[in-house]
Amino acid sequence: MRMEKVVAAACAACMLSAAAAPALAHHAFGAEFDANKPILLEGVVTEMEWINPHAWIHLDVTLPDGSVEKWMVEGGPPNSLVRRGFTKNSLLPGTAIVVDGYQAIDGSNRANGRNLTLPDGTHLFMGSSGTGAPLDGADPTER
Repeated sequence: MRMEKVVAAACAACMLSAAAAPALAHHAFGAEFDANKPILLEGVVTEMEWINPHAWIHLDVTLPDGSVEKWMVEGGPPNSLVRRGFTKNSLLPGTAIVVDGYQAIDGSNRANGRNLTLPDGTHLFMGSSGTGAPLDGADPTER
């Protein structure tokens, strides 16, 4: 009888773990971003978050009327960004950058970054392959 309770408890724990897994699942590009809303942002970095599963760049974008919009730009995983040439010092606060990517479906000031240009003209690919983002040849792994 005792063994049956242990087995039942183990099964229950497995079922609860399986039910919680979708909450931790990685999202696809199309779940948050719109391939029909390409965007070009010129701004100044305020913060760089090197977090998994996606790094985030926070930037201030100055509009033609002088007002400032705060934007969040999603990049690939930190490990992928490092392999593409990013370092912890690439995007320090105050760095002026240009990012092209795709705006959030809900129209908020969030975007999925595709390419980033640094002040010295260096171009860095900041996306991650297999996300469902539009194929534009920027990702060297695209076929």
